This record gives sequence, structure tokens and C-alpha cells, in this order.
Amino acid sequence: MAESDGLPTIVIVGRPNVGKSTLFNALTGTRRSIVGDEPGITRDRIHGTAVHRGRHFELIDTGGIIPDDQALIPTQILKQAKFALDKAMHIIFLINGRTEITGVDRDLARMLLRTGKPITLAVNKIDTPKSDNLINEFFGLGIKDVFAVSAEHRVGIEELLEHVTAEIEGVNPPEEDVKVEKPTKIKIAIIGRPNVGKSTLLNALVGEDRAIVSPIAGTTRDAVDETVEKDGVEFVFVDTAGIRRKGKTTEMAEKLSVVMARRHIRMAHVVLIVVDSTEGMVGSDATVAGYAHEEGRAIIICVNKWDAAPDKNKAKFTQEVRDNMKFLEYAQVAFMSAKTGIGVKNLYGMVLSAYTEASKRIGTGALNRFAATLNFEPEVKVKYMTQASIRPPMFVIFTDKKKDMHFSLERNLMNRIRKEFGFAGTPIVVKTKARDPKKRT
Repeated sequence: MAESDGLPTIVIVGRPNVGKSTLFNALTGTRRSIVGDEPGITRDRIHGTAVHRGRHFELIDTGGIIPDDQALIPTQILKQAKFALDKAMHIIFLINGRTEITGVDRDLARMLLRTGKPITLAVNKIDTPKSDNLINEFFGLGIKDVFAVSAEHRVGIEELLEHVTAEIEGVNPPEEDVKVEKPTKIKIAIIGRPNVGKSTLLNALVGEDRAIVSPIAGTTRDAVDETVEKDGVEFVFVDTAGIRRKGKTTEMAEKLSVVMARRHIRMAHVVLIVVDSTEGMVGSDATVAGYAHEEGRAIIICVNKWDAAPDKNKAKFTQEVRDNMKFLEYAQVAFMSAKTGIGVKNLYGMVLSAYTEASKRIGTGALNRFAATLNFEPEVKVKYMTQASIRPPMFVIFTDKKKDMHFSLERNLMNRIRKEFGFAGTPIVVKTKARDPKKRT
């Protein structure tokens, strides 16, 4: 990739294996830089262009620098890095937050401070409250602006970008309050305990609209992916009904069933949990549903065999579902009969809606206008909010406290987020962090 003429340049510097390439990919939204555990993978300068709030800039990922190492490769890396530093408008000095400060880190800090360029210290791999508390020791390197980030999990990236691009002029259009990814392919897993009608539901869903049938080889089950295209979107259904095979023991068959169901859940975007209305809710329904919830998947609860239900009171059965699956209060409930086809076609719209909600990204501006309306005092004060990821939507909340938000406040916050922004059909994740008073506010 050619160097970008005329753009302000931000350079990532650090000793080997601290996560520079992962940070480069997170900041640019690409996989341009090679990521691996072997120190010294990035030996040449890697260039990319990025934009944040209308501020366009060039980003350079340097090789891992060891200032006084006379070996040929480190010397060449240092030479390449110095070329980049000469043109840098801003330097991001990346350090591993999970290890103690090394002599190389201190030498690099002194070298970078001598350049006279603006420097931000990004302390990487800070993704747990325990490690977050260790950040204060890094102020000892003499760099004023310190940010805790997790490049791998994209935690703190938005705040870091806002800081390092603050001096860049550019077209800064109003940020969209809500961004929604337009799907082209949605993978759907059909799960549930045995004999609730999973295979029948799959057949009803694909029916005459079947487009592609792809047998997937497997030693322990016969599973089939069925693809249906509707309005430019491919709906790929994975039937997990065939996973129960006769084993040496019933226990082994049950374990095999669980293993395969969890595999299909991990591969899916949306999970259809099929329950049998003629039998009512049982404990294993909640167990199966728990797997999908733990994986952060968008969920639709499919109440099957409704034509044969002894009591056709939808409100009553919905309440039974909610009582037995309290953790799925966000999930949509669909009543249907896979055998007769009643209500089945409605699932396409519900799947699309669940995927869309799970893929929704709320702009930081909108989130912080929302944060200003929150009042949890004296327990906690919300200082800043950002959305770190989608599918499932994860929100990082910076507060004035050093401890985690109480469970009841966290639940309150989730309910407020849903009331304000939706997210029907998908779990959401909230992570709280204390905002360091020494950081730029």
C-alpha cells in the first residue's frame, strides 16, 4: 500500500509483541497488518488510512523496536520506525498492560519524549476490572496522556481515536445516531430438546422456496444446511435435529446432542428455540435456551404445535415462557404449527428484525446525550458511554467509581438502553469501567 500524501500521520510504536498490529487493525477497521503471537512479525512499516468523525489520517504500524539491540533486523526496524516518527503528527506508544514495565519500555519512552511530538500512551490488554486497576503505574513513564485499551476486544478504541485525532481538521459531518448493518446472509440455528418439531419446522421454512441444499459431512450426525433467498437476503438454516444418534448409553447420546447443538449455536447469527406447546415448558427447554443466551445470539422462541395445544391462550403461555426463561425477557415469541405451516412464514421477518437489532450500532454522541439523562446518584455517576461491538451489542460505561456497578443498577441501565434504543430480540452486554481522573476528559 502506498504512503498517503497530504494526510496527517499517526504512528504506533512499541516493543515486540505488545499488540501493535491488532491495534492497527482495530483503528483502521481492516486486517492489513499480520497478527500473531511471535515477536517481530511486523518488520516493515505498514500503512493504512482511516477516518474518525470526518478526520482523515494515515496510520503507520511499525515493527517492534528494541532501541539498543544491534541485531540486523531490530536495527532495520528502528531505522524504518524513525522514518515514520519524523513525519508523525502524533505518536501512540503501545505497552502491554498485563506485564510489568520493562527496561525496553523505559528506553522507548525516553526516546519518544525526545522527539518533542505529541505522545499518547495506550496500555493494551486491559479488558478486566482487575487489570484496569494497574494502569496508574504506567504514569511513571512520564507521558501525560494515558489510555487503557483492549485492541483485541475493541475496548477504549473510540476514546483513544477521539483523543489522537482531536487536532486534525476535516469535514466533520453529524454522526449518525444509529447505524444498522444491511445483511446479505443470516445463519439461523434451529435448536430444542428432542421431538419438539425441529425438522418439521425446517421443512416448513424451506418448502418450495428451497434454493441450495448442501450436505455437510459428519461422523456423529447427519446435518443439512438449507438456504432460502428472500428480498436479496440469504437465510441459511442449520438443522440440529439429526444429532441424537444411538450411542452405547443414553447419557452419551445426550452429551453428543449438547455438544453439537452448542457448535451450531456458535456458527449462527440467530437461534430459533423450538418448544412444544402440547407439553408446556420443561426444565430442559431453559437449559437449551441458556446455551444460546450465553453465546450472545439473537433469539426467537418458537412455540410449536399450537394447533394441538390444549389451552390456546397466547398471553398465558407467553407468561409461562417468561417465567421459565427469565433471562430471555428480550426474546421474541412466535406461535406456530410447523406441521400445518400456520405462522411459519412470519419467522423470516422476525429473523431479519432480530439480526438487524443485534447488528445495530449507536453513535457515541447519541449515547452520551442518553448518559446525561441517567441519574444513579449517590451510587454511581455515569461519565461516558460508548458501544464497543455488535452481535451482541456491548456497551462500555465509564463511571466515577473504582468498583463494578451493582447488579440491580446494571439491570436498570440495560432496561433504559432498551427503552431508548430498542435491541428487541438480542441480548446486550454492559461493562463498567472507572474513568481515571488523570486522563483527558
